Amino acid sequence: MNDALTQAAEVRAGHLGAADAVRQALESVRRVDPEINCFNHLLDEQATTEGADTDATIAAGKDSGPLAGVPFAVKALFDVKGVTTTAGAMVWADRPPASRDATAVARLRDAGAILLGTLNMDEFAFGFTTENDHYGTSRNPHDPDRVAGGSSGGSAAAVAAGLVPIALGSDTNGSVRVPAALCGVYGMKPTYGAVPRTGVSALAWSFDHVGCFARSVGDIAAAMDLLRGDDGEDPLSADVEPGNTATTLNHGCEGLRIAVAGGYFAQGGLPEVFSAVAKVAECLGAGEQLLVPEVDRAYAASLMITSAEGATLHAPDIRRDISRFDSKMRDRWIAASLIPAGWANDAQRFRRWYRDALSEAMADIDLLITPTTPFPAPLIGQAKIEIDGLEVVAKPALGRFTAPISFVGWPALSVPLAGQGLPMGVQLVAKPHREDLLLRAARQLEKAGIAGCPTPVIS
Repeated sequence: MNDALTQAAEVRAGHLGAADAVRQALESVRRVDPEINCFNHLLDEQATTEGADTDATIAAGKDSGPLAGVPFAVKALFDVKGVTTTAGAMVWADRPPASRDATAVARLRDAGAILLGTLNMDEFAFGFTTENDHYGTSRNPHDPDRVAGGSSGGSAAAVAAGLVPIALGSDTNGSVRVPAALCGVYGMKPTYGAVPRTGVSALAWSFDHVGCFARSVGDIAAAMDLLRGDDGEDPLSADVEPGNTATTLNHGCEGLRIAVAGGYFAQGGLPEVFSAVAKVAECLGAGEQLLVPEVDRAYAASLMITSAEGATLHAPDIRRDISRFDSKMRDRWIAASLIPAGWANDAQRFRRWYRDALSEAMADIDLLITPTTPFPAPLIGQAKIEIDGLEVVAKPALGRFTAPISFVGWPALSVPLAGQGLPMGVQLVAKPHREDLLLRAARQLEKAGIAGCPTPVIS
């Protein structure tokens, strides 16, 4: 499959019919998805109709939008008009269908993109592997015996397998960046509030971000330019104008101060992960190491606050029928509901301190480089992994390097390393609302052949 911008240009020029693009995408989904299980609900008839409508719009000489005819898909916690929003949970399966699209979905549709369906995820986005009792496990297109990551695993797998060029996900403590790294695609978590969450089911309101996946830097930039900006409905949405990042993508990193995160971020991972960081740092000319203080406490506090907020939000369903929750998640939800309020308050106070400390440490730094995950995709069902001679619980460890960044709401982009065996990602971090710098650095890596999406086994 071509990238989104190339495909849209072909559709607008009349070299490719939008109806043909949709048909080809649906054929690929029907052929490939039984092996990887990323789609929960397919909107095949609706998408086919919209493809024909796009062709009619172009034939009439009317504007068909910057993403004309581009198929996309969304994590199953985004509202889609006429579809029940399950958020990966069986306890919500009998809810009425959504009456309108989530803001992020509507913005891509308004740009001419065509929605193919909703994608698999961890129940209520509370996990890192997309091993879901109700809707099945999403498998990694690079090795179907391994997880796709989570909680937006269906989104990452769909893009990695070439089923759609763009997919939407949500990121609380790494739920876009972790599966992007494990599946070998680009995954953007923007600044907290940059993209409205209207119509997106929450896990932890003070952490949740809307993010996106793609197979090229240009597609990530195009999607983010369309998605960002206040919609007047999300009370925590940032008042930022829609961007035009494409004009700055090729500016490179000259003049930027770039550092590699040391200390906590240089420990607790496999050697190949840190080798990937070193390769990226050399390409970008990172000239110094930055020691961020108290990162281990930030990681712990982020998971505590997330658990407490999630348990509070879902308390009615937990009390009503805990038996309908995912069996692997059930104990986590019960434990989360028992977290003392004082502990969560202490974690929030520390959060303010940590944000100030990170801001001070990054005062003269434009970009920070860290690993995205401490190891490549584990096997489905794998409980532990050995790192530095110690056994580590695999699932929570996947968020070791992403959660401390979510803790402060700064933008971060997982960049896939080209030419790897199992995919790995490197995380680029910038200050609030400087997504443009992340994309400039990623484009430089892409042009140098350091970054790129490896070819999957299943596609």
